[in-house]
Amino acid sequence: MRLSTNWMFQQSLGTMLNQQSALAAAQNQVTTGKRINVASDDPAGAGRMVSLNHILAANKQYTANIDAANTRLDTSQSTLNSVNDLYNSARDLTLQALNGSLSDSDRQAIAVQLGQMRDQLLQMANSTDATGQALFAGTSRVGTPFVKNPDGSVSYVGNESQPHAAIGAGLTVPTGESGSSLFMGVAGGNGHFVASAGAANTGTLVVGQNEVSDPVAYAAGIATNGGYTLTFDGAGNWTATDTAGNPAVDAGGNPLTGTYAAGGSISFNGLTVNLSGTPQAGDTVSIQSGTSQDIFTTFNNMIAVLQPGVGNTRRENVLNRQLESLDQARASVSRAEVDIGGRTNALAAQRVAYQDLNVTYQSTLSDTRDVDVYSAISQLSIQSSSLQASQQVFAQVKSLSLFNYLK
Repeated sequence: MRLSTNWMFQQSLGTMLNQQSALAAAQNQVTTGKRINVASDDPAGAGRMVSLNHILAANKQYTANIDAANTRLDTSQSTLNSVNDLYNSARDLTLQALNGSLSDSDRQAIAVQLGQMRDQLLQMANSTDATGQALFAGTSRVGTPFVKNPDGSVSYVGNESQPHAAIGAGLTVPTGESGSSLFMGVAGGNGHFVASAGAANTGTLVVGQNEVSDPVAYAAGIATNGGYTLTFDGAGNWTATDTAGNPAVDAGGNPLTGTYAAGGSISFNGLTVNLSGTPQAGDTVSIQSGTSQDIFTTFNNMIAVLQPGVGNTRRENVLNRQLESLDQARASVSRAEVDIGGRTNALAAQRVAYQDLNVTYQSTLSDTRDVDVYSAISQLSIQSSSLQASQQVFAQVKSLSLFNYLK
């Protein structure tokens, strides 16, 4: 078989070029520490890398969302703690104001303190997170969700929704509260009903604590009567009418009537109202269910009734009702704090899960992408030696010529 010199040159050149390419690839692996530098190095492995990188990027974003949510919830928790402290201080002042031995100036001093607390509460309700977003505006973007009106009342201009943060595929967690439920729609009385002495009463009747002793009987009585108005005759007797002004009835359909002695209580249809003092003829007590009152009105009512010229009986009745409102507001904030604590725990658990998953995914990605350094160095040495050998062989081949033997 006749082999031309040109063919031998081409074969040697092709071999050396292939070995140079292999050497360059080995050098690249050693330099970068990666087995796959371009998709053609390992198409299947490159595909796995893309999927793993997408998962890791998503986990990184979810972790960032968790951190942001934690910061916002921590700020909310701290603010609500301060709100509850303020409520406790206001409650202590209100109990102090119920002391009948206080002078008008003493009560006015308490009213000033309550006014300062009300303004401080308004500021807390308008608190913002690190990004300047209101904590208690729902999903609204308004910067000041609680607005003080010229008459001293407060309006809420946020919405009823809760903002959410995505912390996983199809998994979200609330990161804020609606200020309406926390500060505006506070349940009245004991949370079931409010018992209030009539504003036109002339006796010394004071409505104290009240309760639902039988929830089933209470619910049935409200369903039948809607609410109640107790009217006293001045001789120790009382009758009850429903919201339509008709005689209120018990579970058997009998009209509700009874007697009252000073310092006693009145019970019917699953509820109990504690009273003190003596009613005059025509004095009334209304019992209404499902009522609510914003906490700013509660403070305004306390401040107003502590001004000079308000009678002791009226002042005691109003302050008793506002104490109930304060207690309901405290309970509402406490429930929110517990809820936030639960969300914070869920976020912490999810963050730990991502940390564990990231370790697994990073290990898998490294196994797929990275090179065994010792193997790569060995392969580089082999490729370098092979290229050098080819170059030496080519140097010898190219010197072969018939003329070398015709000397």
